[in-house]
Amino acid sequence: MPVPARAALGLVGLGAAFVAGTVVESRAYLLRRYELPVLAPGSRSLRVLHLSDLHLTPWQRREREWVRGLAALEPDLVVDTGDNLAHVDAVPAVLDALAPLLERPGVFVLGSNDYYGPVPKNPARYLLRHGGKKRLTGARLPTQDLVDGLLDAGWLDLDNRRDRLDVGGLALSFVGVDDPHLGYDRFPAPSESARDAVDLPVGVLHAPYTHALDAMAADGARLVLAGHTHGGQLRLPGFGALVTNCDLDRRRARGVSRWWTGAGRVAADHLPPDDAAWLHVSAGLGTSPYTPFRFCCRPEASLLTLTAP
Repeated sequence: MPVPARAALGLVGLGAAFVAGTVVESRAYLLRRYELPVLAPGSRSLRVLHLSDLHLTPWQRREREWVRGLAALEPDLVVDTGDNLAHVDAVPAVLDALAPLLERPGVFVLGSNDYYGPVPKNPARYLLRHGGKKRLTGARLPTQDLVDGLLDAGWLDLDNRRDRLDVGGLALSFVGVDDPHLGYDRFPAPSESARDAVDLPVGVLHAPYTHALDAMAADGARLVLAGHTHGGQLRLPGFGALVTNCDLDRRRARGVSRWWTGAGRVAADHLPPDDAAWLHVSAGLGTSPYTPFRFCCRPEASLLTLTAP
């Protein structure tokens, strides 16, 4: 076989392997585990299940069953950081996936894809856009049906709100914002109850834009949970995420890091102050149905064990 023909076949094979690998990887669900020393000395540990970016459609039974199985972890608290929907008829699928977990204490915020459905788009636009806000496109989704289902189960809606919850004998205070990716975030003013003694202040948001993270750090949050980035969705070995789809730096695209006011403007090797918050960004469980690919970035949920230092 001539060299050009062999080269062409090789490129076709590599392309096929890449597509097959990314399609398979997008369904290779993974549970990550972290231990975070955010509680006061002498406190008992808490197990927090962090879910994000399910992007469910009515026909995704495998993802639904995997999420339902997470109830076996018996978390003390479930935190859902948004983008649950990927179809106008997906609310029943989401509530079914979460049903066993809805029996646990939980809190949530919404993401852009809980408001507007996905649309086909050129993937290159995603790779070339750095931190820009989302344009309002796609079908309007039944957001209120989703919110009502979660509220009926007793979960707390933290969209531009503060609230408190006693979990495992510890008092947790929460501050949350609606999705910064849509510009819906309005940081809530301190309330009278915020002055009461708490064991752990927690910040919750969907898209980890730096202005929102700064506000939560300045507010005293010791733990901040976010999603949205998909961990980059496409990652290169030795390089990491190509993009974060917001103004968060690539090294924090998934997993655990530290955040303090102004952290996004310092060098990567800058030591965090002692009171810096612990930031966990979930790579999430789903993708847009129009780009169902992941590379070196498996879909994930995270079990965070909160401990005393």
